[in-house]
Amino acid sequence: MSVLVFGLLLWVAGHLFKRILPGLRARLGEMPGKLIATILILAGVVLMVVGFRRAETVPVYAPLPGIGHLTDLLMLIAVFLYGVGHSKGRLRAYLRHPMLTGTIVWAVAHLLVNGDKASLILFGGIGVWAVVEIALINAQSRWTPPPKGGLRGDAINLAISLVIYGLIAGVHIWLGKNPFLGTYG
Repeated sequence: MSVLVFGLLLWVAGHLFKRILPGLRARLGEMPGKLIATILILAGVVLMVVGFRRAETVPVYAPLPGIGHLTDLLMLIAVFLYGVGHSKGRLRAYLRHPMLTGTIVWAVAHLLVNGDKASLILFGGIGVWAVVEIALINAQSRWTPPPKGGLRGDAINLAISLVIYGLIAGVHIWLGKNPFLGTYG
């Protein structure tokens, strides 16, 4: 479990480096600062995956029967939100933090169907990080919404999101975690 926690801490440190220590990041320069953040984040991801896969299953709560269907819907929404910031659609003018919001939706979706200690640490930790990141960004800078795009951009994002969602579901099925069962156990 300590590998998972350490990985999560590296992930958070890499992402918050610019927000919490802007002076140090500026003194390092653009490329070295980004390189340090990237190394911390990648090391964090590797350690989170290794730590999560090694963690013993310690039940904390039992997910509700059939709740997986809500998780499936939330995951589609999360994938769509990840794409909003990069789309030329109308929605990006209304959402300041689409990727971070998508991360929160992703975390909640996974907590609905995973009631073990390692899942609480991983998904809960990343969800809390996203909330903190939003709060820090909002406190440090004002937002000027980008120009509104067209519905075509949102439709393209939805089509791409469906393909990515299908790939994610395929990987989960390949790993033996079929997301379409509705109930897990």
